[in-house]
Amino acid sequence: MEQFAHISILETQQKLLTTEAKIVDIRDEASFQNGHISGSTHLTNGTLNNFVAGVEFDTPVIVVCYHGHSSQQAAQFLIHQGFEEVYSMDGGFEAWRKELPFETLKEEP
Repeated sequence: MEQFAHISILETQQKLLTTEAKIVDIRDEASFQNGHISGSTHLTNGTLNNFVAGVEFDTPVIVVCYHGHSSQQAAQFLIHQGFEEVYSMDGGFEAWRKELPFETLKEEP
């Protein structure tokens, strides 16, 4: 794969259930803590090197942002790092939040 591919939220859910795909969330820290897809990695400039070093390049990677726009650039970047199968999730976390369960790290008062 020389270019990332687009993937829907339902295709993402299926891929997470049936493969060893990794999901990375590139939103800001507060947004990630307020809600994210279960099992996702918060990918930041500070965690990027560890992620690249710790994940096999043949592992499918799905990139999530707010609405599915910023994830496209991040997905292409991961292709350039050597990952072979990279997706940008259409609609981003906001689309996922409306249809599917998610988890939060924020503590209730």
